[in-house]
Amino acid sequence: MIVLVFVALVLAAHLYLWHRTVRSTTRPGRARKALTWGLVGLVLLVVATFVGTRLELGRWLAWPGYLWVALMFYLVVFLIVLEVPRVVASVLIRGSERRSAAAKEPVPVMAGASAPPAAEPAAAPPMSRRLFLGRTTAAVAGVSALGTVGYGMTSALGDPVLTPVRVRLPKLDPRLNGLRFAVVSDIHLGPLTGIGHTERIVRMINGLRADVVAIVGDLVDGSVAELGALAKPLKSLESRYGAYFVTGNHEYYTANGPQEWIEELDQLGVRSLRNERVEITHQGAVLDLAGVNDLNGEATGDGPDFGKALGGRTPGRSTVLLAHQPLQVEQAAGYGVDLQLSGHTHGGQIAPFNLVVGLQQPVVSGLATVDGVQVYVTRGAGFWGPPVRVGAPPEITMLELRS
Repeated sequence: MIVLVFVALVLAAHLYLWHRTVRSTTRPGRARKALTWGLVGLVLLVVATFVGTRLELGRWLAWPGYLWVALMFYLVVFLIVLEVPRVVASVLIRGSERRSAAAKEPVPVMAGASAPPAAEPAAAPPMSRRLFLGRTTAAVAGVSALGTVGYGMTSALGDPVLTPVRVRLPKLDPRLNGLRFAVVSDIHLGPLTGIGHTERIVRMINGLRADVVAIVGDLVDGSVAELGALAKPLKSLESRYGAYFVTGNHEYYTANGPQEWIEELDQLGVRSLRNERVEITHQGAVLDLAGVNDLNGEATGDGPDFGKALGGRTPGRSTVLLAHQPLQVEQAAGYGVDLQLSGHTHGGQIAPFNLVVGLQQPVVSGLATVDGVQVYVTRGAGFWGPPVRVGAPPEITMLELRS
């Protein structure tokens, strides 16, 4: 069902683009046919890119395919924004054409009067006003889309923003004041990232001198055989009490499932919390750090088990939960969790998708309280699909606990 909806949206977007960037900008002829077939080719490129990357085939399609997806999206956005001024201009043009036609109506000749000399036929204008309007609209949208995608690529491929956040937990043991978490999610090692992406993230996390490193899902977009080398720098992560990981939805999209990555991360010194918890002892006080699997694991019997991860805790002890999707707080709230750390949303990644994400998740980015539980959602340090981020730069968070 999701695949059919995706294909329908892609076809609808390209049909709209054909009307606004081909039909409205060309006269019938070879140019229109060539542009039409070019747009058909781009439709096939989008489908081939998503299918190929999911099956770990045709990775060479990733760059052109995903960049066109971003351009397609922003072309549609800017063309829709331009619809109102385009309609207004079209109405004014039609009015002008009617007035011009009325002014050119022949003057009746009285009997016996000599007819006025025939006017020389005017040369046909090289371009109609409507064609000029169509080309102008398409050009404005094209330049705007290219500029936006260019800016978004600079943001997505640049250094993540370091975001300091202080969270006050009323029940926190005062001895845990100042305990610091380096929170990162959605690194998305994949066909468009190199080992430099991982090395930069590790270097920036190590520079924070955190007590705990929390990797909150969606680390990879492929198998260990394909991407294992890109994950090797994680072995150099430094923190006082260790690095911890929970699965995201993309770990369940890989050909072999998440288990091979759990084992690989264990070899790299990153512990996976699989519906379990550990005790973090800091200055003589103890904090419960728990982690649950992503909701997408339910289809294979590997979903979240909050009872297993959070049941039977020591009364009065503060608990921080790692859960990839902010939506999981709805279940965590019943277990007395103090703070949930999540990712998944990318902060929307490319505006105005942040508005759509807000319909599916209770928090898009930042700190909020849901059902009495504080939830911090990081925008993620990588990207998925197009290497573009607009309005949601990549992020690594230094989160400090306070009582």
